[in-house]
Amino acid sequence: MTSTSTPPGLTRFNTLEEHAAYTALREACAATAWAKRLLAARPYATSEDLYAASDAAMAELTAADLDEAMAAHPPIGRPKPGDPTSAREQSGMSGASDALKAEMLELNLAYQDRFGHVFLICATGRTGEQMRDALRERIGNPPEREREIVRTELGKINRIRLARLVEEEA
Repeated sequence: MTSTSTPPGLTRFNTLEEHAAYTALREACAATAWAKRLLAARPYATSEDLYAASDAAMAELTAADLDEAMAAHPPIGRPKPGDPTSAREQSGMSGASDALKAEMLELNLAYQDRFGHVFLICATGRTGEQMRDALRERIGNPPEREREIVRTELGKINRIRLARLVEEEA
């Protein structure tokens, strides 16, 4: 963003009471360390400053922090009931065939067995087939490689959620 004026949504976020800002950040990413780091760096002059802080905080997350973040994400194809965020993000699965949904369930369980956590992908804008293909591809990764892919995907998700937070109207 090249404008020198702070967008209204970012101004609102910058001026939120600390607990409310922390709650909003935890809705974007459940990792406590990530939320605390972003909270401590307020106010942000631009949305890009916020996104850069998010990326830096992501890079610092420990394995336990990543586990905390992933625990809040439902499996692909099974968004949390009543959660518009997970439903919106996983909308590529909403029109999937029963066969694809069953395959995703099976692949999700195999992935979780192998890695000990939910398959995490930035699902926004992806079709069910694209998510299935990514899961098929990634299930063979060594755990260390997969952990770094998860970190990257979580960073993408966080940026999308932060953008919604600071760009939405009051």
